[in-house]
Amino acid sequence: MTHSPRPARPAVNAWNAEFLEQQYALYQQDPAQLPDDLRSFFMGFELAQSGDLGLSTAPNSTDSPANGATQSAVDHLINAYRRLGHLCAEIDPFGRERETPQALLPSYHGFNEANLDQPFHTGTLGKQHGESPIPLRDIISILDDTYCRTIGVEIDYITDIDERLWLKERIETQARNRPNYDPAYRKHILEQLHRAELWEKFCAKRYPGVKRFSLEGGETLIPMLNRLANSAADDYQVSELVMGMSHRGRLNVLTNIVGKTYEQIFTEFEDAWDEFETENASGDVKYHRGYSAEHETTGGNKIWLAMASNPSHLEAVGPVALGRTRAKQRLKGDTERSKVIPVVMHGDAAFIGQGVVAETFNIANLKGYTVGGTLHIVVNNLIGFTTGPSDARSSRYCTDFAKQIEAPVFHVNGEDPEAAVHVMQLALDYRMRFKKDVVIDLVCYRRHGHNETDEAAFTQPQLYAEIKKKPSVLKTYAEHLQEAGVITAQGVKDIQVSLEAAMDEALTRAREKPVDPTPDPGHRRWVGLTNDWSFDAVGTSVQKDELLAISEAFGKWPEDFEPHPKVVKLSQQRSQAVADDKPIDWALAEQLAIGSILTEGTIVRMSGQDSGRGTFSQRHAVLTDKNTSERYVPLNYIREQGVPGTAQEVGSVNEQGDIRQAKYCVYDSPLSEFAVLGFEYGFSLASPNMLTIWEAQFGDFCNGAQVIIDQFIASAEAKWQRWSGITLLLPHGYEGQGPEHSSARLERFL
Repeated sequence: MTHSPRPARPAVNAWNAEFLEQQYALYQQDPAQLPDDLRSFFMGFELAQSGDLGLSTAPNSTDSPANGATQSAVDHLINAYRRLGHLCAEIDPFGRERETPQALLPSYHGFNEANLDQPFHTGTLGKQHGESPIPLRDIISILDDTYCRTIGVEIDYITDIDERLWLKERIETQARNRPNYDPAYRKHILEQLHRAELWEKFCAKRYPGVKRFSLEGGETLIPMLNRLANSAADDYQVSELVMGMSHRGRLNVLTNIVGKTYEQIFTEFEDAWDEFETENASGDVKYHRGYSAEHETTGGNKIWLAMASNPSHLEAVGPVALGRTRAKQRLKGDTERSKVIPVVMHGDAAFIGQGVVAETFNIANLKGYTVGGTLHIVVNNLIGFTTGPSDARSSRYCTDFAKQIEAPVFHVNGEDPEAAVHVMQLALDYRMRFKKDVVIDLVCYRRHGHNETDEAAFTQPQLYAEIKKKPSVLKTYAEHLQEAGVITAQGVKDIQVSLEAAMDEALTRAREKPVDPTPDPGHRRWVGLTNDWSFDAVGTSVQKDELLAISEAFGKWPEDFEPHPKVVKLSQQRSQAVADDKPIDWALAEQLAIGSILTEGTIVRMSGQDSGRGTFSQRHAVLTDKNTSERYVPLNYIREQGVPGTAQEVGSVNEQGDIRQAKYCVYDSPLSEFAVLGFEYGFSLASPNMLTIWEAQFGDFCNGAQVIIDQFIASAEAKWQRWSGITLLLPHGYEGQGPEHSSARLERFL
């Protein structure tokens, strides 16, 4: 009788030296990550090495570590803080007490007052405090400072041990997860807070009653984003950040981070610019529009910042920003996904409430959609319009969606700007090292109602009573720096006077000479393309020799590749049909057309549910080996292919004088319409010289992506002067499967 093999952890008693050395190294880093049997084994090993076999008549002596059982209790306490410390961390901006979990109480683990001076081993936890062991009271102090102050950490669900160890080491060995900034940088943070607050106050004073969806209460976002832009360029040579966010604080971010000038925004406030020349253009409110500009860092480097336009449909911009990022990475040949990175800012209620967020997380690590990790920042106002957390979600945190892809989550008190900037740096470092999503939950508040004319006390009287008497983060941080001797009261006043003068001067200039507030929609890659159209005929014919070369390609594959026999027969019949002048069906015509586009040097990207084979088993653009499941795209082998991201790709000529063909990228999407079409639309924004196609599984299913169709594809040019060449394929069945498989209802696009 034969038995199937079973994976098994090598037993300790097998004395596998290599295994034991590997596990002992992990034990020295962090004992809590090992199973109880191995941890006890190594405790005994170290005890024997020390010469103390635990036979002392004073078991609570401070001269040596405790016996294995008590050390194990310490390990459990440390691990409890790592898992549960965030539950009682001081992340509430109003300082309201959060209940301490039982597992964080020393008494829960059997300790009493007499144990507090007893030394224990700490693994990685004690590295910054000299050699282990250290007294239990010091261990608890380190744990409190690291996990229960103004930063709450959720990483325990991450299964990748390298990621988890890296995060724990960064969190536990670097000043108890606290920054130690020099006076100059602390002044820099203060200036950023000044910029954030004074911008809002200036607009409120000059344009009272005008909606702007201010950032007041969440001003810490500005020094965080400033740190992100500077560090990304200076430390990692990132060339571009692609940003997406909804309306809350958008104008503040546009002017203080992205680089839209005071004059441009004041021109919009003054309604002094007739930016649209066509009768059908409608424009949009200023807090929906995008912008892009070059930012010069404190280190003298430059980074391009691009903020995507966004409708009122919160979170719809997320997949759009990711698609735009992917296209820019593709065009730059950024295969490591380290030169262009996406940053998506969310509101707390929308982040947990909108299903497109879960869809977007789901595509984060898929081959056809990954961008190498997204930096998510939740501006957590503790409220959504008028809805509080108890009515907004069933989960503990608004960020719990992120756990589906094991993204680390850092909760940080918005009233501690240094901690928030520190967390921003940690998140960037993690993203650049592991190329995965990471989430920052910036816990703050909203000083006004949903907008500046809304009375929030109607529905949240207690919360807004607290907000009304709360000083701004700028005021408290400025006082903190004065007490620390970092800056004088006059120094604080000088920053304020300088910034107010700059805004006054800009307003005067904008009123005297309005400034175009909208960037050129044809910027960079759109140069030479227009929205002009006519009914003039366009030549679309292809030479017979070219069609023969294309058809020959999809009728062959490598010798060691074995498709399904039915696919072999169909592919060979189609390949031969062109040479024999036989009838050509729709699927064959499509492949010939795409092949001709590829040979002209135009990249084609197609994604949708089942696009590789085709919903009706008609396309077979991607073949699958029946023995190995390897995939092969025949149309990528018509002739020599160009190299992505180089001069030897689009339209380039090889040594024989033939145009190098472009790549056909075909991806089977997850069962999502909203996020996937949003991604493809975003991709098309940055790649006008590619053919970007989204295919519905059935034409009718485009209604699952109706927000993207209505709010972006059909209206972006009128609203934001943004162009797209996205192509939709809406296949129909007409096979008696009912109305939901027979009509794409084209009136949706009018």
